[in-house]
Amino acid sequence: MNYLAKSLSLYKEGLKAPLLRKKILFTLGILILFRLIAHIPVPGVNLALLKSFFAQNQLLSLLDIFSGGTLANFSIAALGLNPYINASIMLQLLGFVIPELKELQKEGEYGQAKLNQYTRIITIPLSIFQSLGMYGILKSQNIIAQQSILVVIALIASMVTGTMIMIFLGELINEFGIGNGISVMIFAGIISRLPISAIQSLSLADFSNPETLFNLILFLAIAVAIIFAVVTIEEAVFRIPVSYAKRAQTTYLPIKVNVAGVMPIIFAVSLVSLPSLLGQALSRVGNQTIANLARGLSSAFSGTSVLYLITYFVMVVAFTFFYSTVVFKPKDVAEELRKSGGFIPGIRPGVATEKRLEYLLYRVVFIGAFFLAMIAVIPSIIQKVTGITSLSIGGTSVLIVVSVILELNRKIENVVQMYNYDKLTY
Repeated sequence: MNYLAKSLSLYKEGLKAPLLRKKILFTLGILILFRLIAHIPVPGVNLALLKSFFAQNQLLSLLDIFSGGTLANFSIAALGLNPYINASIMLQLLGFVIPELKELQKEGEYGQAKLNQYTRIITIPLSIFQSLGMYGILKSQNIIAQQSILVVIALIASMVTGTMIMIFLGELINEFGIGNGISVMIFAGIISRLPISAIQSLSLADFSNPETLFNLILFLAIAVAIIFAVVTIEEAVFRIPVSYAKRAQTTYLPIKVNVAGVMPIIFAVSLVSLPSLLGQALSRVGNQTIANLARGLSSAFSGTSVLYLITYFVMVVAFTFFYSTVVFKPKDVAEELRKSGGFIPGIRPGVATEKRLEYLLYRVVFIGAFFLAMIAVIPSIIQKVTGITSLSIGGTSVLIVVSVILELNRKIENVVQMYNYDKLTY
């Protein structure tokens, strides 16, 4: 309750700052536009069959979360930001093997602008590939009727265009709004569907059955526990003491337990879903051997299969470590400390400090990585016990919502502090 009261007070204070007020209103305007686009359907799709298909397919329901709620409507933005996320992953991984890309990552704003340009270029063929895959899946389920080649081209072109519009809106939020554009748009998609999902779940529940009531109480208890755990881990910081000999003072270098935020889960689910989607797209091809292999692949990577959960867990952990090394670079931090005359007590400046920072970073990040991975897979495991299908996406949804709210609170608090400081100065 204290945290909620503090947050409300923070937002109230933030609205007094002209710059922050403009940023919040601009972000809200972009989100309204995003939700309007999310309801412009692609022609030729049977929406009733589509909603039924998504209700039965846990993996597609999970992907619908990361598309911001556009996939279930099969709107022109049905692919959401998934192709862009995949392109970003590819470029960051390629940076380890292509020296030119690695150099661009170190060149500040110019390098980042170039990498963003390359990411957008790679997004286009990935969008085309994913559009074809989604078309194949829906056509195999008779959700899309047989269409001419021109209509299919128009459908794919509209989906690719929708993805590029989503990227543009996300970058507008990054530049003129508040928060990370990708996370904020996914957050808006989850929140917009929350009341409808809750009403539908409650209306279909049989409360005369004790088991149903027990499952509902268990679901709410898990949701509260996840929220508490997310807030605790998100706010947890490991402080490394740093001394300055010339200034005769000691400060602290903070390392967040969850340095990467929610991005590792977004990255992981974008990749771990590909085998199942590919299997579903090829499950009804004419060649029986390929069709059988595709069905086996789809079954192996179904949302509750052991292989899917293990792969998902490992990928979340791997992406958390990878993303953390991108955000916090021990070599650069050690160099900055050396230049400013700072040192970790008992550790020599330079290489020894870098190794010490790496040692501490990996151990702190392991806690955050394990937490994110558990949040990602535990709801799917519990679903088998409770039978509540919505629980399988509950953990990920809660993680995204809470993480985005905490991130927005921090950014708003920074702007409010700067605004109050400027008032006192002038």
